[in-house]
Amino acid sequence: QVQLVESGGGLVQAGGSLRVSCAVSGRTFSNYGMVWFRQAPGKEREFVATISSRGVARIYADAVKGRFTISRDNAKNTVYLQMNSLKPEDTAVYYCAAAKGPGATRKDDEYVYWGQGTQVTVSS
Repeated sequence: QVQLVESGGGLVQAGGSLRVSCAVSGRTFSNYGMVWFRQAPGKEREFVATISSRGVARIYADAVKGRFTISRDNAKNTVYLQMNSLKPEDTAVYYCAAAKGPGATRKDDEYVYWGQGTQVTVSS
């Protein structure tokens, strides 16, 4: 059984930093791409960042480029999202997901396993 468990969300002031993590169990983590999506209240889910299985390829949404960094530790079966210079518009539930294959892709239909989400709230 594949499980994805996010952690590290919380409340932070604008301009601050936060790191969220996603621990994966039940499959060979290093074989698959990973992604972070987010969903704000009343809005559709949106792509944030993705990383390929070996961490070579990374793609970011324009809204977070230069502020967020996606990384992974295959020895720990964990993917991270370091978020700096946070803005109130970054407030959302952040979800990680595991891909069907090794690549980095922003298409949500390529992701077969999803975590339960972690809330990130940025106050102004």
